[in-house]
Amino acid sequence: MRDHSSESNLFKRRAFVCFVGVIALLCLLLANMYYLQLQNFETYNTRSNDNRISIVPIAPPRGLIYDRNGVLLAENRPTFSIEIIPERVDDIDVMLKELGSLITLSETDISSFNTRHKQSRRFKPITLKDRLSEREVAIFSVNQHRFKGAQIESNLSRYYPYGEAITHALGYVARINTKDVERLTKDEKITNYAATKTIGKQGIERYYEDLLHGEAGYQEVEVNNRGRIIRTLRVKPPVPGHDLYLNIDINLQLQAHSILEGRRGSIVLIDPETSGILALVSSPSYDPNQFVSGISNTNYSALLNSRDRPLINRASQGTYPPASTIKPLMAVMGLELDKIDEEEQIFDPGFFQIPNTKRRFRDWKRWGHGWVDVTKAIEQSVDTFFYKLAYDVGIDNIHNYMNKFGFGRYTGIDIHEETKANMPSREWKRERHRQPWWQGDTISVGIGQGYWTATPLQLAQATNILVNKGRVIDPKIVHAIDDGNQTVALPLLEHDSIEVRDQRHWEIALNGMYGVVNRSNGTARRAFVGTPYVSAGKSGTAQVIAIADDAEYDADAIDERHRDNAMFIAFAPYDKPKIVASIVVENAGGGSSNGGPIARELFDSFMSRQDFNDVLNRYDLVDENE
Repeated sequence: MRDHSSESNLFKRRAFVCFVGVIALLCLLLANMYYLQLQNFETYNTRSNDNRISIVPIAPPRGLIYDRNGVLLAENRPTFSIEIIPERVDDIDVMLKELGSLITLSETDISSFNTRHKQSRRFKPITLKDRLSEREVAIFSVNQHRFKGAQIESNLSRYYPYGEAITHALGYVARINTKDVERLTKDEKITNYAATKTIGKQGIERYYEDLLHGEAGYQEVEVNNRGRIIRTLRVKPPVPGHDLYLNIDINLQLQAHSILEGRRGSIVLIDPETSGILALVSSPSYDPNQFVSGISNTNYSALLNSRDRPLINRASQGTYPPASTIKPLMAVMGLELDKIDEEEQIFDPGFFQIPNTKRRFRDWKRWGHGWVDVTKAIEQSVDTFFYKLAYDVGIDNIHNYMNKFGFGRYTGIDIHEETKANMPSREWKRERHRQPWWQGDTISVGIGQGYWTATPLQLAQATNILVNKGRVIDPKIVHAIDDGNQTVALPLLEHDSIEVRDQRHWEIALNGMYGVVNRSNGTARRAFVGTPYVSAGKSGTAQVIAIADDAEYDADAIDERHRDNAMFIAFAPYDKPKIVASIVVENAGGGSSNGGPIARELFDSFMSRQDFNDVLNRYDLVDENE
């Protein structure tokens, strides 16, 4: 028998429980709707918009770089690339094969595309090949109807019209790598580079990266739930980077580069009034344009492994014994320390001996120069005179005094690629070689040999200080910055001057350099015969390998890379200097016969140009020095 009453009560109880459950869930839903729609409306509305609206960054145009006369040295050129949207292509492998029959596709192009294809969404365009030639653009354009999903895109790419002639001053930009991303993240600049593919890697491009890059813009776009762009809502244009005006004169730069072509060495030309770099050449060099879109492993390995080391900036990173070029500075030091005077003479028999020793330090002239004073010692580069001076002064005084001229220190030039070279001291030798300093070490330092090394830039700066009679200004490549509203000249970075007891000491050293070029026994007199201007200089011949005391130097019997380096410093005009030069030609031989003619050629060009005016007079600059 069925108990209808019990079944009815059970059903009612179950229905009541279900009804209560539904009411409870409905209340919970209403409470949650109140929480979402009323109490936290602003928060979730913003999050909803964030899902719907996406920010697409826009890369800013990079600032341009000009020489002192307004000649464009680094520009942004439109380049073309082929991009493929994978979801629109039926068979990518077939398309790549057909495209390869029309335009040149390297294995690197294809492998890079396949890598990016795996990492990207199918509806986003992927670059197949950068920097298409005009011919390739034309061929693809004619056949584009055959390649659904492939398209030509235009971009701005850095271009250096003077190529390798100015690489080591300008530097270059290249693709942003992992290290760059880490650095940008630390500096909290990563968002400003979200759309940027390249960054300054060397030279001016790297040193002034913050100014050259500009500020990224952005697009606000509406996207669907898969990230596809539906429409553009708002655009904020990017702010272009600042333009730079250099102290460099491209005509002098090209001439200096041409002179050193096929040789290893460096030329640095400085304006003594401002310490502005008029030319900075390192040879051999390389074309920076190949780094912009990505240099191949083969080409990079060739540069990296070359015996000539083209990647090294010899002007600021090449270290050489300064040789006899430092003798005018040694003379100023000796006069200041009362170890010599203008009238004092010593007899040069062709060698110098430390008292109570047998070793002889030879003069370059075997039979000696006879009786010489400080002026004649500079003119004829008398080693014996400076051997004795170094012995009398001692390494401590030499180290301390030459530090004032910038040896063993950074010059302050506005590129990162620089070395301090070495101004030796007792402490340095003890730390480096774990040996004490010997008197013989001091004798070699007295003529710019031994442990003393310097860069061509340091030699130019030291000569500049001498020409300016102790005034010290950091050398600079960049002269002015244009932010789009005004062009502002950078201030001169001047330091405490080198004080002397008697201003006459500067004149004695400079007079000796005058004699090197202009007097009958001067070591470089032949190089400057017949010039319409008066100049001064000092030659140097730096040994690369040691020669035994009883041996003759025979260049023909020595490996070419072991031959002496030619060194030369000079300035002109003598009474009111406008240009200072430092020249190093590796393994060329004598400084006067190989460096002197180079200085003459550059000075002739500089002095003959009537239109050579300071950039300050060519543009409406705001001078921060005033």
